[in-house]
Amino acid sequence: MTQISQNSSNLTHLDNQGQAQMVDVSHKTATVREAVAAASVRMLSETFATIQAGNAPKGDVLGTARLAGIMAAKQTSNLIPLCHPLPLHKVKVQIEPDSHLPGYQITALVKTKAETGVEMEALTAVSVAALTLYDMAKALEKSISIEAIRLVSKSGGKSGDYHQAE
Repeated sequence: MTQISQNSSNLTHLDNQGQAQMVDVSHKTATVREAVAAASVRMLSETFATIQAGNAPKGDVLGTARLAGIMAAKQTSNLIPLCHPLPLHKVKVQIEPDSHLPGYQITALVKTKAETGVEMEALTAVSVAALTLYDMAKALEKSISIEAIRLVSKSGGKSGDYHQAE
């Protein structure tokens, strides 16, 4: 087996042989941690108007997408191989219309009290909410675009707070 170089020692998800590993967080203190992620979903004006009017063929596009995002946050450790299963204390998914896109801005806030952060849960929530919005509206338009999935902010933990630059 190949030994990992000294420069790679900061890669916490790799062991000394370069194999993927789940990081041991048992020595860390459980603290309140929060993360906010966002995504944009762009579509044709006609599609946007149909969803806004509540006339999509599959029904409640936004409500279904919101619920899918919440459910996805709770399943993150089953989807991301090295992600720790966490007790989530709050998951809030918001889907706001944006006529300038046209489309929707999706945000997810995830909160826990644990030994590791919830960035992946927030990112998973917005990703799955956006994918569900696409699925619910694809009969209206196939060219819907999911864009700019990103971490907006995080707080808590050893690495400190993060806020996306404007």
